[in-house]
Amino acid sequence: MSINLVNYMKSKAFFLLFLVMVGFSVCGQPLRVMTFNIRLDHEGDGQHNWRYRKVEASKLLKDKSIDIVGTQEVLKNQLDDLLDGASDFASVGVGRFDGKEAGEYSAILYRKDKFLVEESGNFWLSESPSNAGSKGWDAACERIVTWARFKDVETGKQFVFLNTHFDHVGVMARKNSALLLVEKAKIIAGGLPVIVSGDFNGEPKSEPVEIIRNSGWLFDSGTLTNSKTGPGWSFHDFGRLPENERPLIDFIFISARFQVDSYENIFESIGDTYYSDHNPIIVQIRFKE
Repeated sequence: MSINLVNYMKSKAFFLLFLVMVGFSVCGQPLRVMTFNIRLDHEGDGQHNWRYRKVEASKLLKDKSIDIVGTQEVLKNQLDDLLDGASDFASVGVGRFDGKEAGEYSAILYRKDKFLVEESGNFWLSESPSNAGSKGWDAACERIVTWARFKDVETGKQFVFLNTHFDHVGVMARKNSALLLVEKAKIIAGGLPVIVSGDFNGEPKSEPVEIIRNSGWLFDSGTLTNSKTGPGWSFHDFGRLPENERPLIDFIFISARFQVDSYENIFESIGDTYYSDHNPIIVQIRFKE
């Protein structure tokens, strides 16, 4: 074999190896996902009011290199504050009262340099999910799901993200909300990878959470990695709830097309308060293929 042919084959082998390495690098790119009940802007919260937390809440998105976050209890002024403080982000979502700007949002914030929104929408957790402002079953409040189909601008990979906040009073509402969420998520995804975030107002063994976990295709990300940091609870009422009474009610569920690198549950004080009365939860995930 001639020297030139040997060199050619070596060069070709190196090039093919390079392509494989690049392929694995692209396919294995991490996605940092957060769920964050920010606590609505309420004057009765005193030292824990939003005005004392908004700068640090926005800064957290940047400090933790978050790519996409499902938020709960967000009023319009709070959404504006978050986007002002974290200018790399854009959002999808509407107020749950009227499908416009009134009431709490379950907004999805995403890195606008990293993702394109191909389609988005909302549905209400009720017997009439397409009716804006509809209240379902025995719920105390109107409850909404915001969703979007995203495309990663670098890899071209698509996925669907849904975000919600289940009712805090209605037992039947939470059960039926879980059933509706699982059903609608599958239809909206159409076979694409799925992420579902939210405050489910139920602990891991509660009926609504079990409905999602037993769906056969949505999995609790917190159970899929050994790399876990932080407490085993997420709601603490600004540190006022006794630790042994604090429940885990905030979750990020994923479909089987993702793998989980790590799970972080953040309980930190900021001055005389906390980021919220809930812990922000972060998972780092990757596409499997």
